[in-house]
Amino acid sequence: MENEDFEQRTDLSKLSTAVEQIKATLAKIIVGQHDAIELIIAGVLADGHILIEGVPGVAKTLTAKLVAKAIDAKYSRIQFTPDLMPSDVLGTSVFNPKNAAFEFKQGPIFGNIILIDEINRAPAKTQSALFEVMEERQVTIDGHTYKMDEPFIVLATQNPIEQEGTYRLPEAQLDRFLFKIEIKYPSLEEEIAILTQQHQQKTSDQLRHVDAVLAGADIVNLRKQVRELHVEPKILAFIAQIIHESRNNKSLFLGGSPRASLAIINAAKALAAIKGRDFVTPDDIIAVAKPVLRHRVMLTPDKEMEGVTPDEVIAQIIQKIEIPR
Repeated sequence: MENEDFEQRTDLSKLSTAVEQIKATLAKIIVGQHDAIELIIAGVLADGHILIEGVPGVAKTLTAKLVAKAIDAKYSRIQFTPDLMPSDVLGTSVFNPKNAAFEFKQGPIFGNIILIDEINRAPAKTQSALFEVMEERQVTIDGHTYKMDEPFIVLATQNPIEQEGTYRLPEAQLDRFLFKIEIKYPSLEEEIAILTQQHQQKTSDQLRHVDAVLAGADIVNLRKQVRELHVEPKILAFIAQIIHESRNNKSLFLGGSPRASLAIINAAKALAAIKGRDFVTPDDIIAVAKPVLRHRVMLTPDKEMEGVTPDEVIAQIIQKIEIPR
């Protein structure tokens, strides 16, 4: 009986319908990348910012734009460049001669869904402009604090760090992203499908096929449902063990912080809701562990030299821990 009551309290039908609609809409344009799209939707429902990494030309920006278009909210795009200043992102005070006073002119960061393209092309000074707004959902300029409207989501794309003209993001900024999603090259079959689709398409305007599925207010309400999902104590202990092991792993110079463990539980709840469940399973934890931790942990220099990846170390850590039943 208790389970029935819980199901009635957490009716996930609207959430499931919206997620399926978004997936179906994106599938018309994006070939493959199903896991990446599911993680982006989970990130939106978990109230987290998302970092998408991949080489140029794998549709990182297009994927982010399509997700933004599927949500009826104020959308803003910022192209990060080496000469971009913090005021170009946050806004600046402008003198108004009519009333002989300075007025704050909002920058493009003021919106609901912000796409930051090639975030690692801008230097540290501009990167630091995002610290406060991403964590506290507010901007402080000239002693005045301006709150962001809900929902507020940053979708950022970046090229792999070893590419020319890129700056490594500071650890503190990376930690503010819920997920780091890696987009790989398509398989041979997917590449053929991309070429076929592009050849048959009669227009270059791909975005016109996308209609808004959810309003910004719907996102806020669905997030409340996601937060109410049931999590058993043994699942919480499983998360704590993963994070604890990351801090004591010989391959890692830096392990996960408490923010990482909170990110895992919030992301796992969102993933469970997407799959139509009102409870979190160990599989949800394992599914989100890599995208949550890969940008938060740091390899020791010798492991980095050996070509070991953070994903491999995270997989080894999970293998060592007994999965709760």
